[in-house]
Amino acid sequence: MKVKNLHDLFVEELKDLYSAEKQLLKALPKMAKAACSDELRQGFVEHLEQTEGQVARLEEIFEGLGVSPRGKKCLAMEGLIEEGKEIMEEDMDENVLDAALIAAAQKVEHYEIAGYGTVCTFAKLLGEDRAAELLQETLDEEKETDVKLTELAETTINAEAVAADE
Repeated sequence: MKVKNLHDLFVEELKDLYSAEKQLLKALPKMAKAACSDELRQGFVEHLEQTEGQVARLEEIFEGLGVSPRGKKCLAMEGLIEEGKEIMEEDMDENVLDAALIAAAQKVEHYEIAGYGTVCTFAKLLGEDRAAELLQETLDEEKETDVKLTELAETTINAEAVAADE
């Protein structure tokens, strides 16, 4: 699609996020399986359920706009997931693996936070109030997930990874 105006850019960015979320739906179960910490594993499972809701919100937005969500592959998410896959294939201490999984997950969250922040702003500027509301809900969830990952890393996972080195 040729981008001629902000509305076109809005749609393209939404398609990119839709592709990113769909890719993440496939990656999160693998990350949960690879996690050694029960708390981290549960966090990935919870985020999978949350991601399903985020996909549904995006589909509602596309329906309201009268456009298909398909047609764009998010190469950034593809790369982030590939990095995560490489981590899971490494032979490392389980505590270090969990720290690496958190690092990979936070890269994903930061990408999503940037993307949702952008489209939420576009929606407001374009007068797409319902879309803005739905996008803000997702943005808040992504930020909350990032905070949870940070807390988990700082309170237990990273300390256990350090202890693995000793």
